[in-house]
Amino acid sequence: MKLELHEPFKSLWAGKDPFAEVERLQGKVYRELEGRRTLRTEVQGRGYFVKIHRGIGWGEIVKNLFSAKLPVLGAGQEQRALERLHQAGVATMTSVAYGERGGNPAAQHSFIITEELAPTTDLEVLSLDWLQTPPEPRLKRALIAEVAKMVGTMHRAGVNHRDCYICHFLLHTDRPISADDLCLSVIDLHRAQTRTATPRRWRDKDLAALYFSALDIGLTRRDKLRFLCGYFQRPLRDILREEAALLAWMERKAAKLYDRKQRYGDLL
Repeated sequence: MKLELHEPFKSLWAGKDPFAEVERLQGKVYRELEGRRTLRTEVQGRGYFVKIHRGIGWGEIVKNLFSAKLPVLGAGQEQRALERLHQAGVATMTSVAYGERGGNPAAQHSFIITEELAPTTDLEVLSLDWLQTPPEPRLKRALIAEVAKMVGTMHRAGVNHRDCYICHFLLHTDRPISADDLCLSVIDLHRAQTRTATPRRWRDKDLAALYFSALDIGLTRRDKLRFLCGYFQRPLRDILREEAALLAWMERKAAKLYDRKQRYGDLL
């Protein structure tokens, strides 16, 4: 069993079974699946997000593997990703409670509770009307630079997101939004993988997903080149030469995802 409790849960659950107590938490439910529940709760006047994993069964694990998908087996994936990102200096959520028990991955019971990041707005919402009402150029450049830096640092730290869309980057709005004073956090890391180094395949998948999610916000070619410079931290001439295969693949992959979205609805 693994257990890590910080305040206020360390005091509230002292002498109690945390795995029973987490199931008693009430609040707004955002997702209710057979093996996972996500809700927002308030404790002592502060907001928290709770993700409870109850095991998805061997049938679901096998089905995921046969469809070339890696199943999410518990809260440990997100806990490890958060720890690594904090070590790397990437702004993200803060875990205040984490527990995992059971050696059988198909029936493991686990949970993670993170502090709510508020007030914030995600970059998808922020950019909804950019085509009709373009943002101030300095602000757009600053946001591109910050996202490029965060994603690049994340990948160099050995973490790949697996849901790397602009909606999972939160802009903090507790102060006026300014190009000179931006604060972004990356969220929703329950599918993230953490290794010593990020494999190129998974790095590329994250980049393609990010590009796809930004196709409709009016980015120019110059904006895309700025992102590449910030992400790779190399001269643009070298990037265009050395990463030509990646850039061509990203265009094809993003176009394929976009076409699927148009035919079957929102993928995010």
